[in-house]
Amino acid sequence: MSETGSPIRVRPSGVLLQGDRVLLVKQSVTAKRKWSLPGGRLEKGETIEHCLVRELREETGIDVGVVNLLYVTDRLAGTDHVVHMMFLIRSLDPNPLPLEWTHEDPHSSASSEPLREIRMVPCKELEAYGFGATFGRLVKDGFPDLGSYKGDFETFYGEP
Repeated sequence: MSETGSPIRVRPSGVLLQGDRVLLVKQSVTAKRKWSLPGGRLEKGETIEHCLVRELREETGIDVGVVNLLYVTDRLAGTDHVVHMMFLIRSLDPNPLPLEWTHEDPHSSASSEPLREIRMVPCKELEAYGFGATFGRLVKDGFPDLGSYKGDFETFYGEP
């Protein structure tokens, strides 16, 4: 727990690339961004890898494997502290993913819509989906310095 008594949360998220496309799920993140990388909250008693695999299956219906740790950042907002861990992941299905689909999350929370729209978005369109230019450059450049701690989320990604 933090000094204020609020628990520090861990949120692993996954970057799944297929050619020049990246997997996104429709989820309100901020007033500006309505799409997100799939991922979720680590639950007590599970490993970070298990959490990421579980969240991807729940949110998208696909089974994934973890390839590499990309970055770790801290997101601090008032008394809220979330440790974001971003991983490169791969689909375990040998068939290409469709460009769009929906999936009913059996464990959706009150803050998420039970029917999720899922897309394989061209990487060059990430800014149109609300992602900052920094994230788009990281994807384009193949995630330089992968596995590193990048400090503050907003400073590193250039988005609130």
